[in-house]
Order: sequence, then C-alpha cells, then structure tokens
Amino acid sequence: MTAFAEIDDGHSNAAAAAKRIVLFVNLAHALDHFVLLIYPTAVIALARESSLDYGALISLSTGAFVAFGLFSLPVGFIANRAGRRNMIAIYFFGIAFACAGMATAASNSAFAIWLFILGVFAAIYHPVGSAMIVANAPANRLGRTLGVNGVWGNLGAASAPIVTGSLAYEFGWRAGFVGPAIVSAIAGLAFLLLVPDGDAGSAGRRTAKAEGLPRGHLYLLAAAFAAAVASGGATFNILSVALPKVIDERLGLPLPLQLIGSLATIIFIFGALTQLNVGRIVERQPLPRLLTIISVFQPLGFLIASVSTGVPLLIGLLFTVAAIYGNVVVVDAMVARYIPDEWRSRAFGMRYFLGFAASGFAVPLIGWTHNIGGFPLVLAIGGFFGLCLFASALLIWRIMGRGGGEPLSAHLSESIAR
Repeated sequence: MTAFAEIDDGHSNAAAAAKRIVLFVNLAHALDHFVLLIYPTAVIALARESSLDYGALISLSTGAFVAFGLFSLPVGFIANRAGRRNMIAIYFFGIAFACAGMATAASNSAFAIWLFILGVFAAIYHPVGSAMIVANAPANRLGRTLGVNGVWGNLGAASAPIVTGSLAYEFGWRAGFVGPAIVSAIAGLAFLLLVPDGDAGSAGRRTAKAEGLPRGHLYLLAAAFAAAVASGGATFNILSVALPKVIDERLGLPLPLQLIGSLATIIFIFGALTQLNVGRIVERQPLPRLLTIISVFQPLGFLIASVSTGVPLLIGLLFTVAAIYGNVVVVDAMVARYIPDEWRSRAFGMRYFLGFAASGFAVPLIGWTHNIGGFPLVLAIGGFFGLCLFASALLIWRIMGRGGGEPLSAHLSESIAR
C-alpha cells in the first residue's frame, strides 16, 4: 500500500508541476504578443505629437520583428544546452529590461535600438515555450492545450491596443511600456520560486506520436511547409501591426485612441475564440486538411477589408484574424505531432525563424505600401500572402494525402545520422 501511495503521490506532484509550468508558459505567451504590439498603438500618439508620419515611425520597429524571427533559430539550439527553465527566466527578465529601456527612449535611434533589444528577448518564448507546452500537455488533450496557449497569446495581442491606448491617453505613451516591465519582472521572480530547478518539461517527459508521411516527398513537403510558415508569418504581422491604424483610417469615423484600441481588442478576442475551437478540432481532424480549409479565409478576409470601409471592413478583419490565429494552432500541432521531443525545441526554432523573419520584413512593407496606396494596397498585399499560404497548404494536403510511408521522425533521424 505504501509503495502504491508513493507512486500515486509522485504522479500527483508531477501533474501539479506540469500544470504550473503550463500556466507560466501561457503567461509568457500573453506577454510576448503584448509587448510586441505596444509600439504599433503608441506610434499613433507619437505621430500626433511629432512631425514624422506614420510610415516613418512604424518602420522604426522593423528591427524588433526581424530580431524576433532571426533569434528564434539559435534559441532552439541554446535551450537544449542551457535548459528550458533557464531560458524562460531570461525571457521574463529580458522583456522587463527592454520595456524599461523603451520607456526612457527620447530619439528615433533610441526607439530603434530598444525595440531591437525587445525583439531579441521576445524571440526566446516561441521555440522554448512551445516545446514546454507540448512536453507538459496531458496526452489526450494536446490540441486543446495548444488552443488555450494560443488564446493566451491572442489575448495578449488583443489587450495591447486597448491597454496601451488607454495609458497613452491618460499618462502618455511611455506609460504603456512601464506597466509590462513591472509585470514581467514579477512574473520572472515567481517563475524562479515556483518552478523547480532543472530543465522543466524538457526531452524525455513525453513524446508525441509520430504519424505516417509519404516516402519520397520529404523535400517537397518541407519546402511547402516552409512556404506556408513564411506566408503565414507575413499575414500575421501585416494585420497585427497595421490593425489599429487600419481602424483609425478606414472605419470612416473620427474615433479617440481609446476607442480605436477597444475595437482592435474585440477583433483580436474573436481570433482567440477561434483558436480555442480549432484546438478542439485538431484532436479529431487530419491536420493537412484542416490547415487548407482554414487558410481559405485569409485571402477572403483581406479582400473584403481592402475594398471596404465601416462595418464591412470590420467583418473582413474578423475573417482574417480568425484564419490567421486558427492556422497558428494547426501548424504548432503539426510540429508537435510529427517531431520527437528531443528535436522539438530546434524544430520550433526553425518554424518561428521562418515565420517571424518573414513577418519582420512585413513592417517596412507596411510603411512603404501605405505611403504609395494607403491601406487598400497594404491589405491587398496581405491577401497575396494569404493566397500563397492557401496554395502551400493545398500542396501539403495533396502530398500527405497520398498515404503510406515512414513517419517524419524516421526521416529526421535518418538525415541526422547522415
């Protein structure tokens, strides 16, 4: 009886630790998307205060989003050596440091430097946090756990416009960076105190089941997946960064910054609800087919938004956000399902390197196309990337639909051996 009690107690302690880790990783996800979207809302207040136009000011954040993508790749490799717990602790304190620095910036060059530093620390989350979520998710609830994690990230993005807009309206734009700096520092301290020392949720806890993929099509499949991730990253950032200003210019109503932020928040919350539902569907539907179906709504939403104002504009934005955030859950589920745990941090690093590197170049594209043709052109460009994503998803579905073959993990192990 004593032995059984000890085993049961061990399982209970492990389950409690896993839940605690998932909670902190979810909080980190919310902070990640929040801090990266402070500036796109604060820039509206900056544009009103300064002589610079929106295109010039928003381009200052290019370094943040490029760093967010480029540093995702080495982070996935560093995490295997430094430990996932240590990397998440560095993430929390690094975000606090960068936000505090941004609050003190007084020139365009200082904005660019601190935003770049913010992007470097923000790059830690996705390769490490995504792997920790997969490793600590209940075996029969992976899709729902990914969906909930996606909701936390989306709520972080959703709350950034309204929180930043309100703080900028009441206290000035710098206040929008001070609050997250304090929250992130407190979260880092709590994480170190409540998550045991050691590589929490690292390789060996649980390996997701690898599913069969067609033999002989690995390189074409990898190219299609890379194109889908890069296209998805571009659409993600085009809409996330431009959304507050799109509402400001295209809604057709003279709205205060607080209300602009509120409308952007409502749209992001709609995307969060989509992620929650997609997380449930992931557990019941083939992932390539699901990716293709959801991808249809990206170019459709961008098209509606690009030719509309008023309520139709908001409907198009809702379609687009739902598709973008739904795709994130499906793509993460594909990495979790097809890649063994010992390679998962590196796989997520590569996945987010491709996605966020592409999204980084979306920022200067927004500024350039906005100066040429306004937001109708910006949204049309987003629709083009949405079509590229749909075509890539369709190719992935076609390749994987041929059936048979070894699991991707087998191909990966064979490639590593070579």
